[in-house]
Amino acid sequence: MSNRIWNLGIALLSLTFFFLLAGFGVTSLHTRQLAGQLKPADPAEPSRLRVGLISQELNNPFWRSVESGARSAAERHGMDLEYAGPLRINAEEQARLLEKAIAKGTDALLVQGLNEPGYARLIDQAAAKGIPVITVDADEPNSKRIAYVGTDNKRAGAQMGELVVRTIGKSGRIGVLLGSKANNQRLRLEGFLGVVNRYPGLAIADIRYSNISRLQAAGEAETMLQQQPELRAIVGFSALDGPGIAEAVQRVGAANVSVFAFDDLESTREAIRQGRIEATIVQQPYQMGVEAVDLVHAYFQGEEIGKLHVTETAVLNRNSLANAESGNGNGGGNGNAAEGADGSDGTSSVNGASDNGAAADAGGSRR
Repeated sequence: MSNRIWNLGIALLSLTFFFLLAGFGVTSLHTRQLAGQLKPADPAEPSRLRVGLISQELNNPFWRSVESGARSAAERHGMDLEYAGPLRINAEEQARLLEKAIAKGTDALLVQGLNEPGYARLIDQAAAKGIPVITVDADEPNSKRIAYVGTDNKRAGAQMGELVVRTIGKSGRIGVLLGSKANNQRLRLEGFLGVVNRYPGLAIADIRYSNISRLQAAGEAETMLQQQPELRAIVGFSALDGPGIAEAVQRVGAANVSVFAFDDLESTREAIRQGRIEATIVQQPYQMGVEAVDLVHAYFQGEEIGKLHVTETAVLNRNSLANAESGNGNGGGNGNAAEGADGSDGTSSVNGASDNGAAADAGGSRR
């Protein structure tokens, strides 16, 4: 009897020990699983860099093209691109978006320079927090931005001047439309005047502002034509000016007035096809976006990058557009353009990526 009791006790003790051991094993496994969840990310797999692009106007075709190029390069480099901008052109809103991006801790920023001390200070704040800033389309040279990518606006204005002289000759009165009082418009006008003023027979009859609005461009151009019926040409230095001027010329019936535009919106191309716009100066917004993100990547790789990266411009006219569309050439916009400033086939000489030359003349503000 005592043996059976003893054996039963041993069996119960063994069974208890087995259950305790099993429970310990389950608890140990669960603990290891929790520890694995809490373990920091493998340093061999760093998180993706977040690059912020703040445009001048959210749905502006030029800036959407910059975004497209930047997004393409960001995907290639394994980065995330965050695109933002005011619904309508608003420098104060651009500054607020920049402040927000800095506070958010974005890894790098692509912004349009405003040539404004307060905005430069915001860029300096980003730099102080270790956030590299690249200006696109318009520079902020008095800030701690690491580089500028975009058009040499003064040289593009000179290119426009040479185009107008080649078209209307060395005498006549010219009207000018600027998109705004922004720095890039000022620089384009400065370059344009540098050419026009070389010819005593040429004169600027009027300078007006379109506020980057096709409707306002058409109204201002119509007023010019009514007040200055002897005009030989009207030049628009922002993207919506050309189509607006062409509309006014058609409405007034001023068939003897040559119209010159900037950028290559589809409405501008259509007016060139129809002969209502003589030619346009084409920028490379897509390439600006690509190159800006490439520079961000190079910077984080520890590479030396230059301060000034000038993208090319070219002349697009009826002949070069027809050649491009028939497959005999390239048509500007996001690719290579059209016709050189001297009228020969090929791209203009406004290109490069060095610190030399026109660093002080490259900046400005969109359209």
